[in-house]
Amino acid sequence: MAQQQQISLPAKLINGGIAGMVGVTCVFPIDLAKTRLQNQRSGQQIYKNMMDCLIKTVKSEGYFGMYRGAAVNLTLVTPEKAIKLAANDFFRHQLSKDGGKLTVFKEMLAGCCAGMCQVIVTTPMEMLKIQMQDAGRLAAQQRVIAVLSRSYSASPAPQVIRVSATQITRELLMTKGVTGLYRGLGATLMRDIPFSVVYFPLFAHLHQLGQHSSEDPTVPFYWSFMSGCSAGCVAAVAVSPCDVVKTRLQSLKKGANEETYTGVVDCVRKILKKEGPGAFLKGASCRALVIAPLFGIAQVVYFVGVGEILLGYSPYNIYSA
Repeated sequence: MAQQQQISLPAKLINGGIAGMVGVTCVFPIDLAKTRLQNQRSGQQIYKNMMDCLIKTVKSEGYFGMYRGAAVNLTLVTPEKAIKLAANDFFRHQLSKDGGKLTVFKEMLAGCCAGMCQVIVTTPMEMLKIQMQDAGRLAAQQRVIAVLSRSYSASPAPQVIRVSATQITRELLMTKGVTGLYRGLGATLMRDIPFSVVYFPLFAHLHQLGQHSSEDPTVPFYWSFMSGCSAGCVAAVAVSPCDVVKTRLQSLKKGANEETYTGVVDCVRKILKKEGPGAFLKGASCRALVIAPLFGIAQVVYFVGVGEILLGYSPYNIYSA
């Protein structure tokens, strides 16, 4: 029992990293649709909904077009998810050292600290991923403009230049330094801290409901999955407005007649004025569909204890029922 109370940070980091890679691989196409829908402005809509976006993406960019930017995400999601999940466990462990049960406030505090830690990796990861994901939307918009312009002019359609994450990173570092990669940091904090404050306590309580008994605290793997999905869905929808603001701020290239923003307040004001309150929920259903299975899968991998098994600490039976 004493061994179960200890926390192995290396094992938690391995669990979080594997969980993030598995989850992202499964839901990345939906995440791409979310980014493109969030960046659409009223009157300039290329995609009607998530399915329309995915279908048009496959038609114009091929199947692998749905995974544009996935390499960046898979590279950085390992430390990102590792930090997020391991930090929450670490702070929960520190806050419960007095032997008492964690209060809801302490659970929220642990989640808040985890959210603050993860933005070190999340901000540059999202910054690069969004540029890659949104490139297809901008290309589609250029094609529409080119078709319309040919009605009045014989000039050739503009060529769409594809850039890689490495090129974007090099350009940002050369022009704006390291701070260029952390554009939208405030909006990322505004999204990730509330998300973690909502998600982790909610997941802990839902997960606890699946325990067999007070003497046998083990939980079936499918309950971990459902708890992760439910808590992720609620938290994702709750912070969707913040995610829209973050996506807009981190999009470097704009389409025709798309406004630029100087900060969070300016972004919120312009969206309200030009697109109305409903714009803050753009891509909310996509985000819920991304986050729910992502964290469901992540929690299953996390609670299976792959890291503990690899490091030889304590094997965990996936069929703990």
